[in-house]
Amino acid sequence: MSVHRGHGAHPSTAVLTRGFDPRLSVGSARPAVFRSSTYVFASPEAAERAFNLVSGRATPEAGEVPDLIYSRFNHPNAEILEDQMVPLEEGAEWSIVFNSGMAAIMTTALALLHPGDALVYTVPLYGGTQNLIHDLLEPLGIVCRPVVAGRSAELDEAIRTTPNIKAILIETPANPTMVMTDIKRASLTASHLDPRPVVMVDNTFLGPAFQHPITLGADIILYSATKYLGGFSDLLAGIVLGVSPEINKKIRARRGLFGNILQPDECWILDGRLPTVALRMNRQSKNAQRIAESLVHRHEIRKVYYPTLFDDPDQIRVRLSQCDYPGAMISIDLHGGKAAAFEFLRNIRLAHNAVSLGGMETLVCHPATTTHSGCSAEEKDIAGITDGLVRISVGVEDWRDLLRDFEQALERVAVTVSEK
Repeated sequence: MSVHRGHGAHPSTAVLTRGFDPRLSVGSARPAVFRSSTYVFASPEAAERAFNLVSGRATPEAGEVPDLIYSRFNHPNAEILEDQMVPLEEGAEWSIVFNSGMAAIMTTALALLHPGDALVYTVPLYGGTQNLIHDLLEPLGIVCRPVVAGRSAELDEAIRTTPNIKAILIETPANPTMVMTDIKRASLTASHLDPRPVVMVDNTFLGPAFQHPITLGADIILYSATKYLGGFSDLLAGIVLGVSPEINKKIRARRGLFGNILQPDECWILDGRLPTVALRMNRQSKNAQRIAESLVHRHEIRKVYYPTLFDDPDQIRVRLSQCDYPGAMISIDLHGGKAAAFEFLRNIRLAHNAVSLGGMETLVCHPATTTHSGCSAEEKDIAGITDGLVRISVGVEDWRDLLRDFEQALERVAVTVSEK
């Protein structure tokens, strides 16, 4: 089902012209949904070859695409989506789709790490990833060493001195404090080791429109495609992209074993969203920048966390060298702690008090008691996740309406705190 059309074209063109041949779908201009659990082989030899390729016992010839076997391993809609995702991520050679972002992260980690191996990772991380490290990887005997995001010298040292290091996981900007980690520097440090550890970047906050980790030396990019790639808060998906054929083979083998491939209907829906990712993200980023820069002087707010408001010289340098635009995520730390944060959430009218991010609608949450509630008090303190911190995922509404909504909620916070 997968065909290569549109190679050499710009991403906005390639995403609409590669990976799908209408002749294979009775002339349909867009892919059909293929709801089949199993696929018919042309011959016994074709079946044998397909199983040898999928299992990793054989290596595909140049241009060879394995025959479809069973939808736990692959199916036409997954092939189309994987092919059309590649041009959106500069430098990528392949992509692999999963039924959630956590499935993508877990499968990749278990494909690359074994008992006795070590992982160096930046904090804060998405709470689910943090739980995965503590509840699955560490009990399996994988040594996991955290480094605070943005501390480049400490990350360099951890990469150089951690025995048996096999992988580095960077989430940048960090969730939810927006602190950035220098991908190029970490990749360069990793390149001096033999064997070189795999550099993985969770690019959910800024990719694929505004940050391109593979061009900075990363090996693997991880996505919760539920967020900006999906864009409508109506599906769960994950995507892994990379360059190395060997890594591609390892992760695909694990996905086939675990059976956590994205289902045909969700692949079809997500594939239709890809051409509008840059359009949506640009609108959301412009909205967020206007709102963040308008809120920065509010007396109810101790600090606004947003890339254009960085005051640390190294953070400014990383942003300017690593990111095309600042993105649509804002965090605000309110005077008054948890009580003030809850009062703010209670009084918003247009935005929704909900977790997740990247949807068309604006979502606001309290990380300390929701997305990062599983982190220890020490982890929250190290990461800067205070009781007064509120995370905002800005949508595509008119930014002036959103700003008025936040301002009226902040005014209510000020009244409530003064009454107490």
